[in-house]
Parts: sequence; structure tokens; C-alpha cells
Amino acid sequence: MQMRFLTYNIHKCVGGLDRRCDPWRVADAIAGFHPDIILLQEVAEPSVAGQFSRQVGILSERLGCRYSHFVPHTQKWNGSRYGNAILSRHPIVDAGLIDLTIPLKKRRAAIHARLRIRSARGRSRTIHVYNLHLGLSGFERRLQLRRFLKSWPLSRLDRRAPVVVGGDFNDLWGSLGRRVLAKEGFRSPGGRLSTFPAFAPMGALDAFYWRGDVVLSRLVRGWDPSVRDASDHLPLIADIRFA
Repeated sequence: MQMRFLTYNIHKCVGGLDRRCDPWRVADAIAGFHPDIILLQEVAEPSVAGQFSRQVGILSERLGCRYSHFVPHTQKWNGSRYGNAILSRHPIVDAGLIDLTIPLKKRRAAIHARLRIRSARGRSRTIHVYNLHLGLSGFERRLQLRRFLKSWPLSRLDRRAPVVVGGDFNDLWGSLGRRVLAKEGFRSPGGRLSTFPAFAPMGALDAFYWRGDVVLSRLVRGWDPSVRDASDHLPLIADIRFA
């Protein structure tokens, strides 16, 4: 069975150039890629109720994702919060949060979702999906990835269990992920695709890694005018086949 994953730092639905908050624009940009599972970073939950107060609700409804897991783990000075979200067309049967905050640094986290997927032939299986947003310094990211690898249930999973990890790694060259995650059996594509800044991408901040009975069929970045204007990142799309 093959599924399409998308990871996207949506910058609280604020455009990278026009600074306009428009969750419907973000949803329409994502919809054009027809993903099955969506990993979002910087999803906002403003403190004042209004039309933008539940971005995850707007995005889930617009994209036709019945299942979601959202944890607004970071609070701003004005009382609003933001965090990571996983939206899915397939049932999420279990979910959790992994605190990756390093003392004296900004709050960071990974979220986990255990999904049950069913193929066209009626077979079903469990996959584990992780959505990460790591820190800005190399030292911070190394500590965060080591903590992530020791987390439950990842540290207890059989190496053959299908695991997909995606998100904003803030790792310009991708070397940290390959050095740390590869030691625990995770694989990544040979090349890197630049996703930041959206209007003229130079940095490969966003990435996918996978482990177990998983095969990457294709990895591309989303690149068209509507996506370029929706956020300060571009989305990354992975077509993944489960053995």
C-alpha cells in the first residue's frame, strides 16, 4: 500500500511576504498535493476567540481529514499558543507528546500518532508517525534527537515496525539527522531539497526519515505561486510504500 505524506511549517498561517494570516490559503495550498497524512508545524491557537481561533479545525475540515492530533505546546507573551499537528485520513488510535525542550531554550516538542491503515485488499496494519520541530542551534538539536530516540514507544519498537519521521529539523545541511538517526536504523534520501525561505529556497530545513518495512517512492518539494505565498516554508511531499 502506498500513502502520501506532507510536512509543512505553516508559520501560523501567516504569509512569508504579505504577512497576511489566511488559514484557508494554507489549506488550499496543501489540498493541491492530495496528501493522506499531513505533518504541520507552528499551528496557532490565538488567545482571543474568532474566525482564526482554531486553525487546526479549519485545516482539518477544509482538507477532509477526519482524524487529528494537535498539541499547542508553546505559549507567546500575548496568551496565544502554537505547536505541532498531525492530520490524517486514516484512524489515529493512539497519540502522545515528547517534550524536547532544552533548559534556557525555546519550548520544542515532537508529537506521535499510531495509525491503523487499511489497503484496497482489506489488509490493515499499524504505522507510527512522528512530527518534530527542532531548535536553532546544532548543540540543541543533537540533545533533542537523542531524547527523541530514547522516548516511548519509539525506543521499544521492533526495527521492522514501520516508522515515519518528518518535520522542521532546522538542520541546514541535513548532516545531524543522518549522523544521529542513521545509527538507529533510520534512512533518508541521498539529496536534500531546499524549502526555506519559500520565495527563494536555499535551506533544506524540512525532512523525512523512515525505518522498518517502508520504501520511499518519491520525494518532492511543493513549488508553485500559491504555496510560495502561504507560508515562509515550502511543503515537502513523500510518497511512501509499506511492504
